[in-house]
Amino acid sequence: MEAVTEAWARERPGMSVEGMSVVTRVWQLAKLFGDQRRRVVADGGADQATLDLLSVLRRAGEPYELSPGEIARRAMVTAGAISQRLARAEQAGLIERTRAAGSRHRTVRLLPAGHDLVEGLVGRIADLDDDLLRALAPAQRRHLEQLLYTVVADVEHRYGPDRLTQVGADRPQ
Repeated sequence: MEAVTEAWARERPGMSVEGMSVVTRVWQLAKLFGDQRRRVVADGGADQATLDLLSVLRRAGEPYELSPGEIARRAMVTAGAISQRLARAEQAGLIERTRAAGSRHRTVRLLPAGHDLVEGLVGRIADLDDDLLRALAPAQRRHLEQLLYTVVADVEHRYGPDRLTQVGADRPQ
């Protein structure tokens, strides 16, 4: 990366390349982290979209039920994306969609198979995340987290909260 930024600094002397250097490194890490996470999730028998759905329900706490709209909001994806995920997870026996008698409102409930799947995968992902950051001491991790939080909060403020989505999710511009 240094060669690229040095070349741009040489070719465009008045242009700042500091942001380019940082953003490119973050982009490279996002690709690497995403690839590793997808591998772990696939090895565990799921895909990232299904894991995200199951994780949202699991984090909701007992009885592990939410409305489809609330799932979409918490997963930071569109209602259409959640609808597709729900259909796949229901077909796989991981969740159940219910409707209260006399109500038009649906709820989605995590089934035991979905609970077991998410429990196993979350532990593997936590181990992977620790491994990916092993070059940093705990204090450095906290400092990096604070710096990234600052950048995310500023970007969200300037560009709008709807611009930040789950990694890899498509959202209308």
